[in-house]
Amino acid sequence: MTESVIIVGGGPVGATLALTLQHKGIAATMLEARAKGAAYQDQRALALSYGSRAILEELGVWAKLDAQATAINTIHISQRGSFGRSLLKAQDHDLPALGYVLSYGALTKALDDALANFKAVNVIYKAEATHIEPSAEVATVMFNHDSILQRLSSSLLVLADGGRSLGDIPGILRDTKMYGHDALVTKVKCELPHGNIAYERFTPMGPVALLPNGEEFSLVWTGKQAEVAEVMALDDAEFLSQLHQHFGDRVGRFLGVGKRLTFPLKLSYLNPVTAPHLVVIGNAAQTMHPVAGQGFNVGLRDAYELAQQIASIMPEAWGQDAMMRAYQQGRKTDTKRGLMFTDFLVNLFSNDIVGVSGLRGMSLGMLDLLKPVKSRLVRKMSFGSRG
Repeated sequence: MTESVIIVGGGPVGATLALTLQHKGIAATMLEARAKGAAYQDQRALALSYGSRAILEELGVWAKLDAQATAINTIHISQRGSFGRSLLKAQDHDLPALGYVLSYGALTKALDDALANFKAVNVIYKAEATHIEPSAEVATVMFNHDSILQRLSSSLLVLADGGRSLGDIPGILRDTKMYGHDALVTKVKCELPHGNIAYERFTPMGPVALLPNGEEFSLVWTGKQAEVAEVMALDDAEFLSQLHQHFGDRVGRFLGVGKRLTFPLKLSYLNPVTAPHLVVIGNAAQTMHPVAGQGFNVGLRDAYELAQQIASIMPEAWGQDAMMRAYQQGRKTDTKRGLMFTDFLVNLFSNDIVGVSGLRGMSLGMLDLLKPVKSRLVRKMSFGSRG
């Protein structure tokens, strides 16, 4: 075994990196702020692309997740107040599914269980990073564990904790665009079965998505913060009534709703995503609007491709300038396209400018007729820049 890579963050992105490294015989130390198993009951829905499934399949994890995942065979895209719509179907693109919906907790447990089979990964739970310091020789992380401040250094430190521990790191700048919108997420029970169809509906308030999840749907309802706050304050019956008015009749009546949560929407990215002996990946490196379900999948590809690069060079080259330039160049196109695509959709569809609505509806209708364009869109959504 080689020198240990340090990974700060034991969520799905950090754990995917650790597991990929284990398959390549590379030792890793992973710091996770939460206790072991603390996230296993987390029912937040993750939208996985088919490419993400392929990564998890290669790592031997998907077989345990398949029964818990709900396939998305069709994506129905429409605009409120317009007849234009487009359908993306897996069967038209020789894919078993366009994507899958899976709970955060289920994925976290499956990755943790897989990591437990390897002796060369050391997972330290309840380890809260407090400071990260890159330098010319190593990168160092300070963290609290059992009320004791501890330090670890490595020639390669990877930050994959969603940005929770990222303070001011020399040489790294964060650009952030706040949309002034919030997302309301919950699960809803509908009158009609979902038929493995996901719905993306654009409205003047903002995009609303229904993702098949078990026998129900996971709902992502976005809008201006004040508008979402009003919807959040409604009782269940009025909430379901408002949702029906907002979304329409495609799934029949909305019969029940689970616990509702909200969070602010933003576009945020680091420039660059590396410093001497430090790489930042996943949501810690870039945060996207959930409109196209790209953020988590881009982060998973960060982890997978970083592991390939680590394994392709000698340990003495880890964290050196050549490696950092190669990683940034390799991920630049995928990340940039994801950021631009989601921002473009938000800017194009989240308004009600006179004359623009009809053009958008027409565009959706034309997309349904342009098969090469649809095929390219599906490939990029499934596999990123390599699609």
